[in-house]
Amino acid sequence: MWFIIIILVALAIVLGVTDIRRQWITAPVFRFFKKILPPMSLTEKEAMESGDVWWDGELFCGKPDWQKLHNYPKPRLSHEEQDFLNNQVETLLAMIDDYQITQKDRDLPADVWQYIKDHGFFAMIIPKKYGGLEFSAIANSTIVTKIATRSISVAVTIMVPNSLGPGELLLHYGTEAQKDQWLPRLANGSEIPCFALTGPEAGSDAGGIPDKGIVCEQQYNGEKTLGIRLTWNKRYITLAPVATVLGLAFKMVDPDKLLGDEQDIGITCALIPTSHEGVKIGDRHDPMGMAFMNGTTYGEDVFIPIDWIIGGQAYAGRGWRMLVECLSAGRGISLPALSTAGGHMASRMTSAYVYVRRQFGLSIGKFEGVQEALARIGSNSYVLEAMRTMTAGAIDLKVSPAVVTAIAKYHMTEMSRAIVNDSMDIHSGKAIQMGPKNYLAFGYMSVPISITVEGANILTRNLIIFGQGAIRCHPFVLGEMAAAANPDAKQGLRDFDELLVKHVLYAAGNKIACLFQGLTVGRFNETPVAGETGKYYRQLTRMSRGLAFAADVSMLVLGGGLKRKEMISARMGDILSQLYIASTVLKRYEDDGRQMSDLPFVHYALQNCLYQIGKAFDGFFQNFPNRLVARSLEFIIFPYGIHYQPPKDEIAQQVCEGMTKPGIMRDRLSHLCYLGEAEDDITGSMERAYEGMVEADLIFKPIVAAQKAGEMDKGLPLADTITQALSRKLITQQQADTLLAVEKLRWEAISVDSFETL
Repeated sequence: MWFIIIILVALAIVLGVTDIRRQWITAPVFRFFKKILPPMSLTEKEAMESGDVWWDGELFCGKPDWQKLHNYPKPRLSHEEQDFLNNQVETLLAMIDDYQITQKDRDLPADVWQYIKDHGFFAMIIPKKYGGLEFSAIANSTIVTKIATRSISVAVTIMVPNSLGPGELLLHYGTEAQKDQWLPRLANGSEIPCFALTGPEAGSDAGGIPDKGIVCEQQYNGEKTLGIRLTWNKRYITLAPVATVLGLAFKMVDPDKLLGDEQDIGITCALIPTSHEGVKIGDRHDPMGMAFMNGTTYGEDVFIPIDWIIGGQAYAGRGWRMLVECLSAGRGISLPALSTAGGHMASRMTSAYVYVRRQFGLSIGKFEGVQEALARIGSNSYVLEAMRTMTAGAIDLKVSPAVVTAIAKYHMTEMSRAIVNDSMDIHSGKAIQMGPKNYLAFGYMSVPISITVEGANILTRNLIIFGQGAIRCHPFVLGEMAAAANPDAKQGLRDFDELLVKHVLYAAGNKIACLFQGLTVGRFNETPVAGETGKYYRQLTRMSRGLAFAADVSMLVLGGGLKRKEMISARMGDILSQLYIASTVLKRYEDDGRQMSDLPFVHYALQNCLYQIGKAFDGFFQNFPNRLVARSLEFIIFPYGIHYQPPKDEIAQQVCEGMTKPGIMRDRLSHLCYLGEAEDDITGSMERAYEGMVEADLIFKPIVAAQKAGEMDKGLPLADTITQALSRKLITQQQADTLLAVEKLRWEAISVDSFETL
């Protein structure tokens, strides 16, 4: 007994007396921590430190505050923004013939270009004092989504000037003189911007940019001028073929030390008129057959004044930080908008098509194989809209959530790919015949573009989501890394000691909570709501604890090696991602007033999220290098095994019913899908055929009853069936006319294009 007391007292002294603890515990741990830290390049360090931690921090800490999630304001369009969507956007969409643009002209028509410029579509992010619209992020996102349901080429043309590029960089970092010079001209469309970052040898590895700018003095406009002599070769630059102003990223060096003692200044961004001597706009690319402008630019020994650096000389060498801090515009607004557009379009058109298209005398939506794919389309579309609004809403809260926008970019583009694949399968032959009647083909062809840009999806999943999330979202690791990097070793040790104590208590708390929640299957976790969704909050809290504990153990055991274990890192990132995706679904359900019609979509989405989390954990446990640690982690987090299951068929069928039944749910699921009013507009034609078929089915009920009773013949052509029904007075002449008119609509909707010559 006394021995135990002595041991406990000794431990209390060691842990409780600061000087003793630092000498005997913290100092050795500090030395070990420094050894296991992975090497980090300057670009990696700047990317790691950029942006903000938002809801992802709650999910990573192991105890998310769900009430905090509910308290985030619901993103809404202002009256002005809604009016623009209802009028200018609708007018623009009615002007677009996407087949003509993409297949024939390979460019937007002159009147469409002019309308876009005249009505401020290029100026959504520019403040009103410079002549812009100054719209919110949710408005920017909603407008691009709506346009993309009509034309990907037009949507990309509009989204790029409102995304990462000259406008965005000028707003955040430009000098007042630069803003006054460029923003009004960008707003009125007299200047078309592009931004050149990617080259033949530098894509995801921005630190490998070979394009160089040498600080020098040279004659410019008759005067000796301090400036930069630039040589660059860039490709994949959207709008480059038509751009009048070029944003350029390059490595800046100062061999003669004209700016100071530093010779390697670093990545820098400058703004250059494309009419400037030596600037070359090269050949045009052909990105998956889309018609938006994309091409090359290059220059050799092109001299520019030093004050053409965005932000002026003070921002020399700060280009990479500028870019990664502004990435949220592309990852959080533009690419999610394109992906969500695919959901709105596919859910509206495919739900109509499965009702209109018939096989073996039945609408193909009655076949379970079709229902399985249609349910995935509906669920993914619901999730995409939830993610789009919550992520864009974060940006409107003046947050720049780097990890959240990486999650959105990766998973939303992958969901879009799954949606369009399922839609193609369901439409079958209609989907593969190109022509004005094909509303899926260009979306299918453009998906790889979104997958590739703003950080290729393989990179985003394997390196960014967890690699950045584990450091930025963890409550202590970033601070511990800063302490380890402190040149003042004594101060670093003091800072590390303070954090270490908190970190140990945090990890121990997560371990105990994980085991308890595993043994009780999360039943005692708090939930902010009653009803059918309460169980999901409990399970997501449990999985948040599991992620927090597994992440800590992984970093301790693997250290710097975790950076190279990309598959392990990717699975941890998948868990964090699915927690975020589930959060957006719960948020949407609450924001929309807990609509009963939403529940099948909510159940399907959340059960799938938990199932994917289980799969990711299973892969993590099966492949973690230290087998003893892996088995221990699995027992602590899942003492009874992993039992999450994918959604049942019954829920999938309920989702399909919500999609194919006329009403509010179908409209809400696809409210941004453009439906043309012109008689030959294929989306409008399919929708009119669907509405007609719903009406026709009601008329057909007495006919079907008579056929089942043997009072009418089966299998006759429609015209003969209608004649028999009229003779037996089962329908009126007006109803007969309706059936014939609907059949004409149906036939037109399911028809495909054919050409005399190609």
